[in-house]
Amino acid sequence: MGKMLTLLVLRLLMNLLLISWISLWIIKPTTVWIQSWRQAEDTFKHTFFGYYGLSFAVFTFPPIALSIIGLIYLSLLPQQHRLTRGGRSAAITVSRPAIISSFIGIVPCFEIVAVILFLVFLAWTFYVRVNNDLKKLMPVKTMNLDLWQLKYFRVATRFGLLAEACLSLLLFPVLRGLSMFRLLNIQFAASVKYHVWLGTGLVFFSLVHGGSTLFIWGISHNIEEEIWKWQRTGRVYVAGVISLVIGLLMWITSLPQIRRKCFETFYYTHHLYIVFLVSFLFHAGDRHFYWILPGVFLFGLDKTLRIVQSRSESRILSARLYSCKAVELVLPKDPRLNYAPSSFIFMNIPSISQFQWHPFSITSSSSVDKHTMSVMMKCEGKWTDSVYKKLEEAADSDTKINNITIRVEGPYGPVSVDFLRYDTLFLVAGGIGITPFLNILQELACQNRLKTPKSVQLVFSVRTFQDINMLVPVSPILFRPIHNLNLRIKVFVTQEKKHSNGPTTLKEYLAQSQVQTIHIGTDVDFSRFQILGHESFRRLATLVLVALLTFLGLLIGLSHFFIPNEHKKHSNSMKLAASGAMTPAKEKVPSWVPDLVIIVAYVIAMTIGGLAAIILQWRRQHRETLRMTKEEVNPQGRNFTESTPIVPMEEHRIHIGERPKFKEILSEFETSLRGLSSIGVLVCGPESMKEAVASICRQRFQCFGVDDSRTIHNKVNLNFHSLNFSL
Repeated sequence: MGKMLTLLVLRLLMNLLLISWISLWIIKPTTVWIQSWRQAEDTFKHTFFGYYGLSFAVFTFPPIALSIIGLIYLSLLPQQHRLTRGGRSAAITVSRPAIISSFIGIVPCFEIVAVILFLVFLAWTFYVRVNNDLKKLMPVKTMNLDLWQLKYFRVATRFGLLAEACLSLLLFPVLRGLSMFRLLNIQFAASVKYHVWLGTGLVFFSLVHGGSTLFIWGISHNIEEEIWKWQRTGRVYVAGVISLVIGLLMWITSLPQIRRKCFETFYYTHHLYIVFLVSFLFHAGDRHFYWILPGVFLFGLDKTLRIVQSRSESRILSARLYSCKAVELVLPKDPRLNYAPSSFIFMNIPSISQFQWHPFSITSSSSVDKHTMSVMMKCEGKWTDSVYKKLEEAADSDTKINNITIRVEGPYGPVSVDFLRYDTLFLVAGGIGITPFLNILQELACQNRLKTPKSVQLVFSVRTFQDINMLVPVSPILFRPIHNLNLRIKVFVTQEKKHSNGPTTLKEYLAQSQVQTIHIGTDVDFSRFQILGHESFRRLATLVLVALLTFLGLLIGLSHFFIPNEHKKHSNSMKLAASGAMTPAKEKVPSWVPDLVIIVAYVIAMTIGGLAAIILQWRRQHRETLRMTKEEVNPQGRNFTESTPIVPMEEHRIHIGERPKFKEILSEFETSLRGLSSIGVLVCGPESMKEAVASICRQRFQCFGVDDSRTIHNKVNLNFHSLNFSL
């Protein structure tokens, strides 16, 4: 009872912080807020905390506090609630697909609402700012501009505020360990598109802001003077030009046409974000930077923690080479490391590339494989081809491979297992998109589940017969169902014809699969090389709090040391003014001094957070080494209990030379269901496949769950979920 009350209080605090931060953004451009904030500045700048402590507390603290409370909330969340969040209730109707486009992808209703609200906020901010500017329009003495030119210049300036709003949210979607999206059960692979949308908006508004400003300066014939002048106070325009050029370069190299063909170019260019943020700080100044600091702070700490985790080396225990040119790698892991189905890891193999990290779905279940973790990759790119060739050469030469070093980041995945709440599952996979479903099927076969779907339909579309081999890891489940799991499989081979003397059933194909197993790390010391995963939620909250207090203390301390003491200067000025010796005047420091204070405090805080993470990691490894010396490790997994098949093997059909007709298959599947049912539709594969299935789900229901009676014959809820196997 006490824990539930604590969870309720934490939830209320999170909602309060979120509403407060959003409200600040809404009232920020109003005259009432501007006047109130100036009064608050005058009050606090003579105190110990000063203006800098006030700005941090008001603008930066709420989102970071939300992250800390969210991590504590997740640490207290009962495990049963994590696994079956929401029970068997129907999925939230606003998550159903509303827009299906090959250009922007599949957009559910709640994303449309969020985008509309964000656009309304941008329009509101722009209108209020421009309206206030035009009311008190004052010509700039150093620029000889006509009235329309001056108005256009003010409008262009306010476009920079819209870019600032996009930048303030830009880094939240790409957080991994500290992601707040996990509170909404939104995975990292799904939230990346929000980063893409915000980045596109940032570049657009920045181009209008910067391009229009350069245009006005060109008209006034003082463009060179304005750009290259490093101002003592106010905006540093050359820094703005640098941030604009770098932001545009990062956006261009992240386009799908470039990212897919030249991933290394995209990867290395994106690391220019450090120069971009520093340039933005010098251009916009510390007053504006406090608004975007929450995302920058959490992203920097998240990056630091990921670097610390990736320092630990692991080894490959064994590998499976499939005839379809796929590779399954088996890695050692801590038996206490649990992860949800559809989780993934980022993996680096230094012998192939020191800097490249690639995401892979985990194909094994932590409920079944306690000591190992498996990932599967389809070798179609330069990096994956190198992995396949390295293992293939060793297999052909019959030489034993020792010590293939890898580094792992993660695992990352949903906090709750959403698919368990459905009565039935309709799984659609295309090619290597089968990987997250291998994990899900093993999880469904686990005996420790209180509630699981009882009926599952898997539609697997492949190009060739050899691609069917990717079902080998779950072959014990396919033909020996566990816990009365009614599993049906339809395999579609789209680009080959049936062989005259070849196998005819799925069981025969899998029995004759050409899979070569290579044992690599037979001498691997589990205590040294097992994957521990990231820190617990409670320790992550502690690390964020340590870094936060360090940054705040340094920010206030360095401000008092490097920036003139406003309290003393104010008192001395008042005394001199009272005696008639002088009139009080406000002495300003160069604008780049507070900027440097923020940078120094930030770097030291991230360093302290990283050192604390290293200490925690060392303690975990030391405790695990002591524990492993007392226990005998059996790195075997997948020990499924056999039972009498309840599904005839002819239910697992292979369709040759045709593509799946999802509407017919889904209708046939619904007919086999008795009574009302809630179907979870999970799709992982090419975008065209996702769009085809999503369009069927959209035809059943309009946005927000309004039924379309013309297309509904049976009242079956179709809840669409898209899983990504590539980022």
